[in-house]
Amino acid sequence: MHKQRKAIWIMMALIFLLVLSACGQAATTNSATGDSTNTAGETETNTDSDSSSSPDQAATGKEELVTYQSDAGEVQVPKNPKRIVDLTSFSTGYFVALDAPVVGALSGAMNNKYIKEQLEAAGTSDLGEEPTPEKLISLKPDLFIVYTGTEGIDKLEQIAPVVQITFGKRDFKDLMLEMGKLTNREDAAEAWNAQWEAKINELKPKVQEAVGDRTVSILNPYAKGLFVFGHNYGRGGEIIYGEFGLKAPAKAQAEAIDSGTGWASISMELLPEYSGDIIFTSPWSGDTTDPKIVYDNALWKNLPAVKANHVFQLDPTSDSYNDPLTLEGQLQFISDSLLSAK
Repeated sequence: MHKQRKAIWIMMALIFLLVLSACGQAATTNSATGDSTNTAGETETNTDSDSSSSPDQAATGKEELVTYQSDAGEVQVPKNPKRIVDLTSFSTGYFVALDAPVVGALSGAMNNKYIKEQLEAAGTSDLGEEPTPEKLISLKPDLFIVYTGTEGIDKLEQIAPVVQITFGKRDFKDLMLEMGKLTNREDAAEAWNAQWEAKINELKPKVQEAVGDRTVSILNPYAKGLFVFGHNYGRGGEIIYGEFGLKAPAKAQAEAIDSGTGWASISMELLPEYSGDIIFTSPWSGDTTDPKIVYDNALWKNLPAVKANHVFQLDPTSDSYNDPLTLEGQLQFISDSLLSAK
């Protein structure tokens, strides 16, 4: 299993054609009107330059560009981007937390309950899961965010600068700082990290005392068994294992955390070996399999955590995300759940 990269997408080559067409129309318009315009304004144009603009701004007529080191190399981006289109879903919450303007996002992000209202209030366009070239162009973006290896990046670059990020390369705090750097909001990013650390420092000793030496699992039923999640794949793992430092069952620790992958897939028969004293769970959002196949199974019902009523249901539509605002929303639920599991 892997994070599904959003292919860009059916008929992506149309973007290039549409851009060329638009440029051609602009050139035709300029040539048709240029003589009279230049004749009337030649003296004024030559003597009334904007001395307050930087050389780059004067040359391009656009906002100042700066060099940003993306995960695919250096790219020239607007110093203060004003029309961001995020094609990763999992980064959108960073821009919302930083109050950076997102004009377009994929449906997954738009339906994330932790940022849904903010995106709607900002007028962010829902791009679906496979945005059309026409829709992307109509938003007039000045910056695209994609995952490294996404298809069609060369076509997107015909519209606006493209910043590529590698999923899972950084933890959420480091990525927050990177997104702050990208959007010229480094102070806001540092402030969020500091506030987050203060919350964790307050809650961590209380949670650790309540949980003690007990283990915690994150389990999602799916068509072929269960996914076991670790420290960096959403669903509260960043908080449970990363921030609170709680223990997973030994096999889950080895395969989903120590391995660095963040997840493992197991058959139903192996469930008892990967189940902790406390379980966080939800149906897997990647298929339509009835989770009762697992939840009504005798193996599940006989787990110690189930018998002790120490099973807590995550939201499959939103808790898979691990951006700052989603983590803020998860923190209260996870803390309350762990403190109640006595």
